[in-house]
Amino acid sequence: MKRLKILLSLLCFSLAGPAVAALPVPPPAIEARAWLLVDVQSGQALAARNPDARIEPASLTKLMTAYIAFSAIRDGRLALNQPLVVSEKAWRAEGSRMFLDPKRPALVEDLLKGMIVQSGNDACIVLAEAIAGSEDSFAALMNQTAKRLGMSQTRFVNATGLPHPQHYTTARDLARLTTTLIREFPEFYRLYSMKAYAYNGITQPNRNRLLWLDPNVDGVKTGHTESAGYCLIASSRRDQRRLLSVVVGTNSDTARAMESQKLLNYGFQFFETARLYNANQAVARIRLYKGSENEVQAGFLNDFFVTVPRGAAKRVKAELHFINPMLAPVSRGQKVANLRLSLDGQPVGDFPLVALQGVSVANIIGRGWDSLLLMFK
Repeated sequence: MKRLKILLSLLCFSLAGPAVAALPVPPPAIEARAWLLVDVQSGQALAARNPDARIEPASLTKLMTAYIAFSAIRDGRLALNQPLVVSEKAWRAEGSRMFLDPKRPALVEDLLKGMIVQSGNDACIVLAEAIAGSEDSFAALMNQTAKRLGMSQTRFVNATGLPHPQHYTTARDLARLTTTLIREFPEFYRLYSMKAYAYNGITQPNRNRLLWLDPNVDGVKTGHTESAGYCLIASSRRDQRRLLSVVVGTNSDTARAMESQKLLNYGFQFFETARLYNANQAVARIRLYKGSENEVQAGFLNDFFVTVPRGAAKRVKAELHFINPMLAPVSRGQKVANLRLSLDGQPVGDFPLVALQGVSVANIIGRGWDSLLLMFK
């Protein structure tokens, strides 16, 4: 690997304002079994305690149930106005319910609201049965999806989050799932801001207290069982930034809201998020051998953000590591380099750079000439 050091200009960050302390103050004390604070734009964890400890997700499970339902709607396998049969199993579901009527089909749109706002276990089962045929088959689909999303420490056995010894996850995996849901399904994410929903003549409030306490909070989900304690994943958007807090295992409904609010306030107060590069912007041009072109542009397919302590943007440095020699063919999206960011000598993270265009193999003359060049390189 060849290495090139570059100092990122402040202009790349598009930031303004007076400098503050070089490092943020320590995070507040959070009374919970595990917790994690993430910047959604950059994907960076800002503070955490036991983020990889195995936990019981309780109704936070419904985020995966919702993600799969949203995917089915997007792919045309389910429609919002589609009526679904309410099975006896769904009707007899334990725990929180939206009080479905087994004699009356329920529309998918109503089931989504019942699952998200009312945390209805009956709604989850109806959706699971419609998508996969049975809740057991749906659980297998949940696990396949978790694997695809990189949730390596997660296993589901049901669509609701009812306790089971083999039903578990981590705060980090839940953050990964929730940030993916927010990014992929903004049109459905708005449902998580609903403060109440009425179905079958029964109105139930959203259990996320922060929807009333903080106007910037617009989701996402609560969870509670005797063994899991009180849990909350909350997301807040301020000044174009979005933070996500995962707090699990508190001792009360009030505590999960207050501890989540502490984390969100901390993240907004002491960190800032900067756009380093636009989507498809060439970060570097890498020499390419045996290709129809002599170089390939490297960058990011999506806007690239980094989160740093407030006032520290000028001190961020980057090292570009790339494969030498780089040989054709290269396809768009293929990893061709690595961008390593650091702040005051401490690592911020490693981020893959990908080819912004495909380059095919050169003709025999071009390949032969580059072979000679490589012999003397």
